[in-house]
Amino acid sequence: MSLRDGTKKMSKSDESDYSRINMTDGADEIAQKIRKARTDPDPLPESTDGLAERPEALNLVSIYAALEDIGIDQVIQEYQGQGFSTFKKALADLAVVRLGPVGNEMKRLTAESGEIDKVLADGAERAVQLSSPICCSQFLTRLELISGPLSDRICSGIPWISMASDRVSITSGPLTQRPTRMARHSRVA
Repeated sequence: MSLRDGTKKMSKSDESDYSRINMTDGADEIAQKIRKARTDPDPLPESTDGLAERPEALNLVSIYAALEDIGIDQVIQEYQGQGFSTFKKALADLAVVRLGPVGNEMKRLTAESGEIDKVLADGAERAVQLSSPICCSQFLTRLELISGPLSDRICSGIPWISMASDRVSITSGPLTQRPTRMARHSRVA
């Protein structure tokens, strides 16, 4: 939720940069945004029920719980009765430890123009290598289950597949060049 209004989501369209933590924020920016986050004058409650009518308090406690990977009730147990100055300092320290490296890496990647393209190309190559045999196998298995004019209609729009009465030929394209036998127009109930 927004650091400025606990009833609204964090959003890039919000005018105030202090309403959100950006992926490119460094440690100092994260800490400053947490310190300036909106709160109320009351200390943290003794139970989670005390957060019901306090959206900003619930927001910060929820962020802490998520970053520490613990329950909201555990955060309340640890910080109950304490003021927000103490809690915000602990939250800022935790956020810097957990989110600071993300911001630093984002800044590094955006500074090196070819790095993102390289990462994307490597990922695409791995995805193709992993999915090609699976996609081809699943596609051809499904074609074997299709009978009659439906299979002709499906394959007629794909230029690299040719259909015969008992054979599917993949002539080029992403499924490789491998003819495969089809079941003889068996209908699946």
